[in-house]
Amino acid sequence: EEKKRGSQKKKTIFITMGEQTANFIPETVLKKRRTQERLKAEAEEKATAKKADLAAKKELAFKRAEKYMEEYKALENEQIRLRREAKGAKSIYVAPEAKVAFVIRIRGIIGVSPKVRKILQLLRLRQLHNGVFVKLNGATLKMLRLVEPYIAYGYPNLKIVRELIYKRGYGKVNKQRVPLDSNTIIESVLGQYDIICIEDLIHEIFTCGPHFKEAANFLWPFKLSSPTGGFKSKLLHYNEGGDAGLREEKIGELVKKML
Repeated sequence: EEKKRGSQKKKTIFITMGEQTANFIPETVLKKRRTQERLKAEAEEKATAKKADLAAKKELAFKRAEKYMEEYKALENEQIRLRREAKGAKSIYVAPEAKVAFVIRIRGIIGVSPKVRKILQLLRLRQLHNGVFVKLNGATLKMLRLVEPYIAYGYPNLKIVRELIYKRGYGKVNKQRVPLDSNTIIESVLGQYDIICIEDLIHEIFTCGPHFKEAANFLWPFKLSSPTGGFKSKLLHYNEGGDAGLREEKIGELVKKML
């Protein structure tokens, strides 16, 4: 009987010690828990702030897009009014000279002189069916005339500029070709020029704004497909029934076939 009582006492002591051990939590575990809770709270705070910032930027981009649409509509209405006035006065309305051209390379490297090759490199037309936006001035017009047999170019309208950037637009980020699937990509590179969304980029290119050079250089040269139905004759000028050279506003027809 005494042995049984002793064994029962030992058992009760063991159980009590086990309960004390279960309630004890090491200091390192408590520290880790506090750190994890602090990090979790900071992450939640950052996520909330980021969400609010994205919502504000989205609203700003929407407002800018509305403003640009009103501007484009006013410009179109002004041109219609001027045409009507000219027609009423029995004269001819002469539109202002284009500020921007879209240039497409239509021929390869066979038989290209060093001078022409260098100009095509300066225009960033290194591959067949590459396309770029070019600001028109005295220097670029001379360059375009020197390489006319190897390119097709003209003056794009708003619809063509928008379709090119939305459908085939890629940006240059750290010398890498990156798809324009987010406004944050544009803002990270062109935010210092107040270009924070894709509509800002389209507006800067179409209107030839003060930061056209930076916006055009940000856009990777467009990689277009062969035109539907093929070319008529690359060796002849557009005025002679071919494809090379200046085609003014009719560049849109070629671009639609190559998108």
